[in-house]
Amino acid sequence: MKEEEMEVSGEELKTVKLKPIEATPETFGEYGQVVEASPDGDEFGPRDAQLDLSRGVPRFYIMHLEDRPLKFTNITHHASVTQCLGAIGGHVWYLGVAKPSIVEEKGNNVVKSRCASGHYYVPPSVEDVRVFKITGPKFLKLNRGTWHAGPLFRAESMDFYNLELSDTNVVDHTLHHFVKKNGVEFLIDE
Repeated sequence: MKEEEMEVSGEELKTVKLKPIEATPETFGEYGQVVEASPDGDEFGPRDAQLDLSRGVPRFYIMHLEDRPLKFTNITHHASVTQCLGAIGGHVWYLGVAKPSIVEEKGNNVVKSRCASGHYYVPPSVEDVRVFKITGPKFLKLNRGTWHAGPLFRAESMDFYNLELSDTNVVDHTLHHFVKKNGVEFLIDE
C-alpha cells in the first residue's frame, strides 16, 4: 500500500491506495463466493451461492446507484445474512472488503454493535482491507459478517441486483468509520 497525506480539519488524513484484485473463486474465498454462469439443468452444488437467508424475509431487488467514485471512508457488515451483489449488464465494478470479524463475547478491542442484534465484533484494521474488481457476468456472495464498501464504479450510474433480507439496512447495518477511527480514506489505484 502507498500512502499520501492530506490536511483535513487540522488533522492529517492518510490516503491508502489499493490496487484491485480480480475477483475469482480463489482470490475472493475468504470473503464469500464469486458465482459465474453454469449450464441450465445443473444440480445445486458448491459453485452455487451458499446462502443464509434464515433470519428473515428475503429481498431480491434492483438497486440503482449514482456517483460512486473509486474511493471510500466507511465499511459495513451484516451479521444476520449473506448478501449477493451483481452488476446488471456485467459492467466493471469494485468492492472494498475485510474479513468477517464477528465474535461471541467481549474481549480486547471488541465492540458491541448498535444494530438490533447487538452482536460483538472486532473493528476491521486498515491493513486487512482489500479491493476487488468484478468484471463480466458474475456476482459476489458475501459471507455473513464480511465488511464491504461499495459497489463502486467509474460510470455516472449503474444498476445492481441485490439479495439480502427485507430489513437488512434497517436492523442489521454495522458501520465502521475509517476517517474517525483510523484517520484514513481508501482510494482504488487503477
